Amino acid sequence: MKQDFFKISDKVQSASEKAMAKIQPYFKETDEITEYNQQKVLSAFIKNGVSESMFAESTGYGYGDRGREVIDRVMADIMCTDDALVRHNFTCGTHTLAVCLFGMLRPGDVMLCVTGTPYDTIHSVIGINGKGDGSLVDYGVIYKQVDLKDNKPDLEAIREAVSKEKIKLVYIQRSRGYSLRPSLSCEEIGEIAKIVKANSDADIMVDNCYGEFTQTIEPTQVGADVIAGSLIKNAGGGIARTGGYVAGRADLVEKISYRLTTPGLGREVGATLGMSRELFMGIFASPHVVGEAIKTARFTAALFEELGFDTTPKSSDPRFDIVQSVMLENEANLIAFCQGLQKGAPIDSFVTPEPWDMPGYDNKVIMSAGAFTGGASIELSADAPLREPFAVWMQGGLNFHSAKVGILLAAEEMAKRGLI
Repeated sequence: MKQDFFKISDKVQSASEKAMAKIQPYFKETDEITEYNQQKVLSAFIKNGVSESMFAESTGYGYGDRGREVIDRVMADIMCTDDALVRHNFTCGTHTLAVCLFGMLRPGDVMLCVTGTPYDTIHSVIGINGKGDGSLVDYGVIYKQVDLKDNKPDLEAIREAVSKEKIKLVYIQRSRGYSLRPSLSCEEIGEIAKIVKANSDADIMVDNCYGEFTQTIEPTQVGADVIAGSLIKNAGGGIARTGGYVAGRADLVEKISYRLTTPGLGREVGATLGMSRELFMGIFASPHVVGEAIKTARFTAALFEELGFDTTPKSSDPRFDIVQSVMLENEANLIAFCQGLQKGAPIDSFVTPEPWDMPGYDNKVIMSAGAFTGGASIELSADAPLREPFAVWMQGGLNFHSAKVGILLAAEEMAKRGLI
């Protein structure tokens, strides 16, 4: 049954129909991954006896908060780890990663990033190129990196780097960030981990943002000692309004908890302030929502391939994060895409996004997002720095059928302006 709630031109509608036919076989694969992960999450809830009493609010120091203790165990079971921290106190993904790094590293330690230059907002945390007052480099941590080779981790260079020098922490960024290199599968992370463990005593940390539940395994099952992510991305299911998680080896999670609060208190303090219900619900919903976001990403790739644009990943490629890049070729296309996508948002559809100087970025950035939670990139959003190759990075979609409309309106806006 077709409804004409949104005016979509014949050109865009025709491309949409072809795109849907092209990607339909891949939806079954996504549904199978979603079902596996949803059962894994349900099993963790049942195993740990989650009950309504655990949603109760704690205040002040938050001592003895039962919900806080159980949600940590639930996440540890989901991620197949010894321990976990799930806290609304983590303000964003970058903050969660920063707490991990400061918790695990000490002055004189060497941190080695093996996936090239990391995402823009972590630069000031590390102190790359002198950026960041109070950065890791300011505190005497030595930063090094292994550049990518043909847009992939250079395994031989990684082997050489960890063999010739004492490395304390190997850092892996799973998702692409503002780059066009492919995101990493858990199997690829496992190859890196095997090399690192065979040639050093280094701990391995994975920035798992955007990657949770895209496969039936997580990086901690292939050799990562610690993973971390944001609850307003995949792992919060579009329900958690803030927060982040850390999961991994118990001794490292303990150190990280000391950085989150204070040495000696660690995980034992921190009032939940009535937010436990949302955190539990968000984690429970996340496998399904991630599946919807993956479907949205595939559709975006297929549609814009039909319209003549290059995409990465391609519509037929395996998916290891929820991010979809489209090479829009010029500034006018990029701005039209983001402004059109905004028109399909459930919140603030009337707003017109414009490029601006966003903190933490070196170029003007345009961001399209009409989300129930500010900045929640598990909800449909798109953003891009205004620089070559004028690629847009689109992610999210709480449900495919609504997100599909947003993508169609992005293409329609470009068509209205005579750009396609």
